[in-house]
This record gives sequence, structure tokens and C-alpha cells, in this order.
Amino acid sequence: MEVKADWDGRAMHLDWSHEGVTAAMIDWFWSNMEKGFLLWHPSQHEPLQWAVPVRHGDPVGSVHIAPQTWNDGKRQNLYIRLEDPREVPDWVKDYVVYEHVAILAGIGLGEEALREPNPLGYRVHQWQKTDSGVVGRSSACGTRKPETEESGRVWAAHCAEEIGNWGVFLPDLHRLYKVVGNAAYNPFADLSVEGRGKDLRYRFIGKD
Repeated sequence: MEVKADWDGRAMHLDWSHEGVTAAMIDWFWSNMEKGFLLWHPSQHEPLQWAVPVRHGDPVGSVHIAPQTWNDGKRQNLYIRLEDPREVPDWVKDYVVYEHVAILAGIGLGEEALREPNPLGYRVHQWQKTDSGVVGRSSACGTRKPETEESGRVWAAHCAEEIGNWGVFLPDLHRLYKVVGNAAYNPFADLSVEGRGKDLRYRFIGKD
């Protein structure tokens, strides 16, 4: 995997690309994170649980509990919600330029986050197909908890290992789960988007 980190004064960005990983595989991953969370970062992740489970075809509003310890040694029991792009700040949406996106809000560090979610910040993962695989960008955008270059680089080191491990396990895991036809145990949602900036929305999710 090729990867490059960049700080723009407000957010940290990680540009990446993979051969042999498809856009559909990454779409599938966000609805099936419990199946691969330990593989995503074996040295820093603990088992993932869903506080609000994914619905087949529509993971918006799902909340996963993601205990992990980053390179700075701080353990965090993060509650993370997958957002409707229409509901996030316009300046966060402005970063989206690729065809698929998962915008995740860190809503807190305990069960109280489910009662009064107030995003600490957003992680914007976006990707699109290439002739050999995918190209993508992941961004750390602070809100209630401002992002600094220092904290952004700690996150970028963690994220680079996560994204890099997609190339190691995701094609095989996705292939193995094709035998599971029950959508309750193997959900999927197409995370492609349309529009740009303030008009950004999912192409197939949340249609009125």
C-alpha cells in the first residue's frame, strides 16, 4: 500500500491506495466490522461490539464500541457512529471527492454517549475503484475536541496500519463470507455518494 500523510491546518489527511482490494469490499467492511476488527489492527484493537447494530442496506446511525490503544499508550473505549452525510458540518463534507464514503463520528467514551451524543470529531474515509484496486483518503476532523497536528499524526500512524491491513485480510474475509446468505449475519450497504459539498448524500441510502 502506498500512503502519504498531510496536515492542512485544520485536519490530518492520509492518502492511500491498494491493489487487489475493491470498493465493494470496503463498503462491506463498514457493515461487518466485528468480523475483522482485530485483524484491522492486531496490536492495538480489542474485540468490537455493536451498541446500535447495522441494518442491512442502511448502516447510518449504527454505533460500534471500539476499544483500542494507540501509539501514545492511551486506551480509549470509543463509541463511534456512522453518519448520514447530510447531517455533518459542511466543511467536513467539503473534503469528500471520491465515489464512496463512510463518515464516522466519535460520540463519546462511555454509555452516556448513546443518550447525549455530541461528536468529539469526525473520521472521513473515502475511496473509489481504480484499474488495479482502490484509491482513497482518510481524514481526521476535530470539532468538540480540536484536532492538532500532533494528535493528527498519532491518529495517522494508527490509521495507516489499519488501512494497510485491509490489503492483508479483507479480500479473503469478504470472499469467505459470500457463503452466508442471511443478511442478518452478513449485511451489506452500497456507500457510494452523489453531489458535493453541502449537497453530498448517499446515492442509495436515506432516499425520501
